[in-house]
Amino acid sequence: MQSSLDQVFKDPFYKITYKMHLILTVGRLLMENGADSDRTTRYIMRTAAYMGIPAENVSCHIMYTSLLLNVKNEERTYTELTKCRKHNVSMTVLAAVSRIIWRAMRDNWSLERFEKELETLESRKNPYSNFATAIGSSFACGGSCLLFGGDFIAFFVTAICAFFGFYARILCNKRGFNNYAGIAIAAFVATSLATLSQSVVHSATPMHPIVACALFIVPGVPLINAADDMLNNFIMAGITRAFHTVLIIGSMAFGTAIALHLGRITEFTTISLSPGDIYLYHPIAAAISAGGFSLLFNVPKRVLWAVSVGGAVAVLLRNICMFDFGLSQATGTLIGGGVVGIAALSAIHRFHVPNVVLTTPSAIPLVPGILLYRLLFTLLNINDVSTEVLLGALRNGIEAATIIISIAVSVAIPNIFWSRQIRKNKIAQEKKLLASRFVDQED
Repeated sequence: MQSSLDQVFKDPFYKITYKMHLILTVGRLLMENGADSDRTTRYIMRTAAYMGIPAENVSCHIMYTSLLLNVKNEERTYTELTKCRKHNVSMTVLAAVSRIIWRAMRDNWSLERFEKELETLESRKNPYSNFATAIGSSFACGGSCLLFGGDFIAFFVTAICAFFGFYARILCNKRGFNNYAGIAIAAFVATSLATLSQSVVHSATPMHPIVACALFIVPGVPLINAADDMLNNFIMAGITRAFHTVLIIGSMAFGTAIALHLGRITEFTTISLSPGDIYLYHPIAAAISAGGFSLLFNVPKRVLWAVSVGGAVAVLLRNICMFDFGLSQATGTLIGGGVVGIAALSAIHRFHVPNVVLTTPSAIPLVPGILLYRLLFTLLNINDVSTEVLLGALRNGIEAATIIISIAVSVAIPNIFWSRQIRKNKIAQEKKLLASRFVDQED
């Protein structure tokens, strides 16, 4: 048994088909649960190193819906392809995959043990029930309502409407509806309820629930990953992600447009989103929003509070930059997200999770989903809008794009400025673990 295990790790091409299958399983789990292409590539190469395959013999091609792996030597070339059939977001899975790879290297796991751990992870249920996720998402939308200047009555109205909209999407998924149709229906249900609430609930900001109630649909993590992929030269994967997010937001805008038409709401694109108390309510609202969306992203329970604090700090710093120093929203977002990204460098050692688990959910309150939402809504009603409104919508779209790029850069700041040192430390750690693999036999 031990001699067979030795051969597995000493001979890169021993059981090569089995090894490639496991490597691609790692990559597929990452892509299907919200990892960006650069992270997926790094984890694939680390898994290959654990299996004794030198980096110079491995090539991988990352696409949004498939992964291609090639392993070669002087005599033969082996190629295998796998499909990514779903695209969810689970930070718990990303953290678990990282932990499995490092433990496999440290404890010299057999390939069978490694496969069993991956299968167990893949069959594991989400850490939060549908009800808990619905509650978290509804409060996250309510927090966004506060960020837009809504009052606390509007906060609760938004949360209630978002709750029922979220459950409408769950029911659509259970019935096997097309994903985009389910999104449109969820947006329609949430917006219709928010429209009806105007005649029942008296709020100083009655239009804000209409704006914020469907924000649980906005694909914040895919938006950030799309920008991150393109910044890291994974152009095709980034473009595909971007088109996917446009389809999601377009479906959301379509459902909302029908609800607003039936409710005879015409001033949706002109609602003022000027914030109230940016130093008191905004950090609290951002903490609620980041924590609530973290349930939707399946963030590990032990780091929920850290993500909420990160969201509050990012929004507070952005507001200080914008309102006290007169900087643009994109610049303020870059600074706020960058500080959180740098702080996460030390926090990851305390929580033992990849930095993406802390930084990306913390940055979600900074995502300008409402600007993209308004742009597509205006385009859907292009025959009925004035030139001034259309130009304003285009400006919203351009501003949203620059803010998303700022978020992607801020989240990646540690890798941008310290990538060489981080990579050097990781490689040194890998070599140390691999070098100790056969120490006992040599001694």
